[in-house]
Amino acid sequence: MFDLTNEIYTDTDKAREHLEAIHWPNGPVCPHCGNNNAERITKMQGKSTRPGVYKCNECRKPFSVTVGTVFERSKIPLNKWVLASHLMAASKKGMSAHQLHRMLGVTYKTAWFMAHRIREAMKEDNDTSGPLGGEGKTVEADETYHGRREDGYVSPQRKGRPYLKRKKPLKRTIVGLVERGGRVRTFHVKHATKDSVRDILVRNADRKSILYTDESNLYPTTGKEYAKHGTVKHSAKEYARHEGDTVVHTNTIENVFSVFKRGMIGVYQHCGEAHLHRYLAEFDFRYNRRTALKISDAERAEDLLRMARGKRLTYRRIGEASYA
Repeated sequence: MFDLTNEIYTDTDKAREHLEAIHWPNGPVCPHCGNNNAERITKMQGKSTRPGVYKCNECRKPFSVTVGTVFERSKIPLNKWVLASHLMAASKKGMSAHQLHRMLGVTYKTAWFMAHRIREAMKEDNDTSGPLGGEGKTVEADETYHGRREDGYVSPQRKGRPYLKRKKPLKRTIVGLVERGGRVRTFHVKHATKDSVRDILVRNADRKSILYTDESNLYPTTGKEYAKHGTVKHSAKEYARHEGDTVVHTNTIENVFSVFKRGMIGVYQHCGEAHLHRYLAEFDFRYNRRTALKISDAERAEDLLRMARGKRLTYRRIGEASYA
């Protein structure tokens, strides 16, 4: 249960101890060389030494619990990082930088950068977590379009014809996969084609899975590679169909997109295309722990703090666009 009076949100030392308990359950570990021998690690003390600094006697380098995390080299008090992480992990539709700026007592620019660092920590490693679905399991796939494109991108469907200025500009493309009762993965792609969609499907969904999509022509060819491929015809107002003990529908992935769009329109309002992949990672993180793992807000916040290790986000990198 969230308790705003908890000392980890108000006291820097308590916040550091909380972070150490998460990252170092068995004692300090040097992030430079990996040394975890307590006899070869010294806690540095003195008036000129910051609290929580250790020295590794193997590599002779000082370190703290924030080294090697998204919090590294930040002058923002660690208790504010812990509070911001909890707020973003617990808010179903997100927490705007303006809201963080007001609640944390930092500038808007600082809050904006903090939010992007936290989103970077939310990014999951799909290679190690394994594919979605599996034998007897169902995966739903769909694409959605949100936000105005910031480039004059010419669709491959135009086959060399020039870019046309439209009254309704082209939107950014997002492809989503969700395992029923399980995890979700969403991807920002330059353009949804049969090849790009197939690449996402075969890399992220087990081919022993049952695949359900709408009637889009992006899926029939790839659907043949899966155990079964069922479709619903939204153009004919068909949204669910019973086939024996199973129900063919894409309502689960539609719900994922619904929460994402409500958050992007109602909370964030403006999102540069170069940052879209981080917002997708944020919504994936919360959905996977709310729906698949069914863990509490406090556990989700601890998971986020744990995932902060091994990730850095500097001002130089923050504007880099990323496509699936």
